[in-house]
Amino acid sequence: MTEREKMQAGQRYCCLDPELDALRAQARRAVHAHNTCPPDDRGAMAPELRDLFADAGSDCFLEAPFHCAYGMNIHLGARVYFNAGCVVLDTAPVRIGDDTMFGPHVQIYCAQHAKDPAERAQGLEIGLPVTIGRNVWVGGGAILMPGITIGDNATIGAGSVVTKGVVAGETVVGNPARPMPRP
Repeated sequence: MTEREKMQAGQRYCCLDPELDALRAQARRAVHAHNTCPPDDRGAMAPELRDLFADAGSDCFLEAPFHCAYGMNIHLGARVYFNAGCVVLDTAPVRIGDDTMFGPHVQIYCAQHAKDPAERAQGLEIGLPVTIGRNVWVGGGAILMPGITIGDNATIGAGSVVTKGVVAGETVVGNPARPMPRP
């Protein structure tokens, strides 16, 4: 298997691979087009970025600047909104449901780097998918860690670090994010 095939199969792969380098370079060009295009010309999303994504539903809006690692693993439902400064490191599928909104500087990570220093130096990692349901609000500066699922209608407090799944309708806050106590 190629390193790309390993990455897409959810296996350990080497991120230093030339094919993956080329895909990241393609993503950087699309991100650059989005981030530097005048807003009136760009609209909701630069065409280069929309073409890069696996899926982008109707009426999605990505404020600039925006960054992604590959783009090809990003699946957006309808009416998804990203505020300025968001980062999606999509080494695995990132699926975002309809009507989900992200505050500024939200970061979504899929890459789980090797914990062993020698393996990490060789560029070994694994991509773990992130799934976010419908009508979710993610507050500014939140970090969503690899492999998590957030249920429909959940709320992630600003600055939270989400290390575990969040059930539908739940509000979590803090580092690590925990459910808010109910009154």
